[in-house]
Amino acid sequence: MGSIQEPTEELDVLLVGAGFGSFTLMNRLRKQGLKVKIYEKGAASGGIWYWNCYPGARVDSDTPIYQLFDKDLWEDFTFKERYAGGPELRRYFEYIEKKWDLKKDITYNKHVDGATFDEKIHKWTVDTSDGAEVICKWFIPCIGFASKKFTPPFKGLSDFRGDVYHTAIWPQHGINFKGKRVAQVGTGASGIQCIQEIGPKAKHLTIYQRTPNYCLPMNQRKLDPEEEERKKKDGTYEKNFAKTYTTFAGFLYDFLEKNTFDDTPEEREKLFERLMVEEGGFRFWLNTYKDMLYDQKANDEAYNFWKKTVRKRIADPKKQELLAPDQPPHPWGTKRPSLEQNFYEVVSMDHVDIIDVNTDKIIEITEKGIRTESGIVEVDILVLATGFDSVTGSLAQLNIQGTTGGTIADHWASGTKTAMGIAIAEFPNMFFLYGPQAPTAFSNGPSCTAVQADWVEKTIKDLESQKITRFEAKAGTEDEWARRMKEEWDASLFPLAKSWYQGANIPGRRVEPLNWAGGIPAYIKTLDDSIANDYQGWNIIRQADGPKQDGWVTGKANSTEMSELPTHNIQA
Repeated sequence: MGSIQEPTEELDVLLVGAGFGSFTLMNRLRKQGLKVKIYEKGAASGGIWYWNCYPGARVDSDTPIYQLFDKDLWEDFTFKERYAGGPELRRYFEYIEKKWDLKKDITYNKHVDGATFDEKIHKWTVDTSDGAEVICKWFIPCIGFASKKFTPPFKGLSDFRGDVYHTAIWPQHGINFKGKRVAQVGTGASGIQCIQEIGPKAKHLTIYQRTPNYCLPMNQRKLDPEEEERKKKDGTYEKNFAKTYTTFAGFLYDFLEKNTFDDTPEEREKLFERLMVEEGGFRFWLNTYKDMLYDQKANDEAYNFWKKTVRKRIADPKKQELLAPDQPPHPWGTKRPSLEQNFYEVVSMDHVDIIDVNTDKIIEITEKGIRTESGIVEVDILVLATGFDSVTGSLAQLNIQGTTGGTIADHWASGTKTAMGIAIAEFPNMFFLYGPQAPTAFSNGPSCTAVQADWVEKTIKDLESQKITRFEAKAGTEDEWARRMKEEWDASLFPLAKSWYQGANIPGRRVEPLNWAGGIPAYIKTLDDSIANDYQGWNIIRQADGPKQDGWVTGKANSTEMSELPTHNIQA
């Protein structure tokens, strides 16, 4: 006898991924009386912070803004450090689960493979890897921009007899590096954090670097619980969360209202010193002169100060040139800087070597180690800190079928197209958070998803009240957003860097702007403008009043087919 198939479950909303976005939306949509569930492919909540368990994994946004903005959460939970680490974030997610009683509506170890929209009932059928199905009206993947790891196609990788670990899928039990010869490929965010932890423990560490990371001092510190409680009671926390909606990147600071050469050289030096050395974090990147990311001469001033400051911490002239080269490989700040605690001291250790793969290319991985043009380095452990098929890779890997045929990957075959980084034409009743063409890389997870969740929450509430059953972004909305994306991108220095911001980290991939570079306030306004004037940026279908019938009503008061509805461009 065959196995008995489980009955298909029906929901109002299915959220994919148990991270910041899904947790925010689940709590809010359940309050609307909707039946909501989360499917999470991992064994626990946390989103990227379930998977980020490599050595030294830590946020780069300081407390209090790296958390959900709901008062009933932060009034009872206080982070212990300025920049929270992986274990602390796991503790935080466990706290949210209990506080909001979320576990009853979360299914773990449940991987979504794909989904198909049924035009007859205006609902999605979602398929999972265990063969189960769920039907939902609203389908909302909240899988972020970094869920598809990238492994370079190294020749002979499978021949290596030692242990190989990728930072994106690190063993939950951890790795012992004591006394081991280690090679690490990659010096991005995870790479910098790993090096700081592995370097002092390893017998020898060889770093394979393609581009130096313009690291900034983290200035990490323990938080005073009493001080944080005072901030909660005197309104500081609430003011801080509100401020994230008003700044370019959703941080508690913004660009200065003056240009680089408005100041004297002495004034610039004093400002740079305060931002980079004294205050630390991203202030040297996002709290500096407003022309730094737009004018090359202004950018050079920032780079030269950064280079001078970093080189003071590196004694070896060869390592100085590798890590803070005299001529910058790309404009300062056009790649997201990593925050470090003692990175330059660790790489200055005698048993730590750096190989520039631009001048000494990796030829192959052998049984014993890595062969470059200059020879073989034998190692026991190989660490791949080679990142992700970022921003678009997460959604594009799923078999989500559009209404006219083809997947999201097919929809993006000739270029990434979204409606304001939150929806896609031909994929009705589907939103996504913290993905392509949103302020994603220029903000952080909680700040970006807070803005997007606010919009999704109020939009679904309004759609439900108006009995709108089908809600789809117009193609014209995508086209206008793509135009504005490119306009903002091309006005800056960002195109001059081969970064994951524009997909340049993946060989053979189309290079295009993947992140909205116009700031969070403009993004919020665009989202709101798109639903003004009876959803001008969207095609809608309302259920006819009275008993359910075969016909549906489109628009406000007519029965025009969706293909005949006029297209209105979103407003700036």
